[in-house]
Amino acid sequence: MLVLGLESSCDETGAAVVDADGRVLSDVVQTQIGLHAPYGGVVPELASRDHLRNVPVVVRAALERARVGLADLAGVAVTNRPGLVGALLVGVQAAKGLAWAAAKPLVGVDHLVGHLLSAFLRRGPGDAPCPEFPYVCLLASGGHTAIYRVDAPRPEAIVELGATRDDAAGEAFDKVAKLLGLGYPGGPAIDRLAAAGRAGRFQLSAPMPSPRSFEMSFSGIKTQVAQLVANTRPALDAQSVSDVCAAFQSAVTAVLARKTLAAAEREGVRDVVLGGGVAANLELRERVTALATSRGIRAIVPPLASCTDNAAMIAYTGAVRLASGARDDWTLTATSATSLPQLTRKGRGRR
Repeated sequence: MLVLGLESSCDETGAAVVDADGRVLSDVVQTQIGLHAPYGGVVPELASRDHLRNVPVVVRAALERARVGLADLAGVAVTNRPGLVGALLVGVQAAKGLAWAAAKPLVGVDHLVGHLLSAFLRRGPGDAPCPEFPYVCLLASGGHTAIYRVDAPRPEAIVELGATRDDAAGEAFDKVAKLLGLGYPGGPAIDRLAAAGRAGRFQLSAPMPSPRSFEMSFSGIKTQVAQLVANTRPALDAQSVSDVCAAFQSAVTAVLARKTLAAAEREGVRDVVLGGGVAANLELRERVTALATSRGIRAIVPPLASCTDNAAMIAYTGAVRLASGARDDWTLTATSATSLPQLTRKGRGRR
């Protein structure tokens, strides 16, 4: 079963061909980083227009690299939630057109479920082992940060254990990078500079550090960095910027790792999985792996290509839906809301 997947939920236009076992035959991603960098973040209207230009290109490339045609496909899968609605609409309409023209079934995919199942993608000899159900997954990205228990590859078998009350972890990385003048996207820049920094030079309070709660908050630590930058005279030099990056990254990744492993122990699972763009952060990958090993739990860290937004995870999740008999009709719509039940209430205050 070969499935073509399309991804256009934010600022990456992707197309991929994947089989039902997760084997990736092709995975093409056209990034929009250069387009949005001058604005310090994603501009939805610009993103939608660029998806319009890029979808035909990435679809053609994905089919060519996989050496297949539309007739060889078992179906077409597309991200239809959550994300920027205008951006999602481009992918959904393109997928409908392709499915209709090739007389193939169409399935919509929840972007978050795609991230939660990305560890099942098989890209080559360096693949991590596939997780065993049930497992706990930390999904951390620019728009979402939550810890889930995954009992099966279906939305109704996925439970949120805790999530951020405010900013997502990736959003905090981008905003801190902007405060430090590091440009967009901020995550890779902070990760790179933190390696040369001294985390202990600046004291930042850990955000909601207690492992007894799986809820998180990242707006406060962003404010701490803003105050530090504003009150430092003279302005931060290059080494000081690296030190701030190290302190910020250490505080955030330590909390993410501790809460994820505490959730795994409470749920009694053998495996923890990382997903989402922040899972590409080297310090987070190292912390989760070391902490899991010390507690007798297996940490499964997918390759970087499977962590960031990609169409391969959408194609695989679509293949799972198709194998179960699921189909969507031409009324499939784009929406900014996930299909996963949300447990954590946004905002401050006691629960």
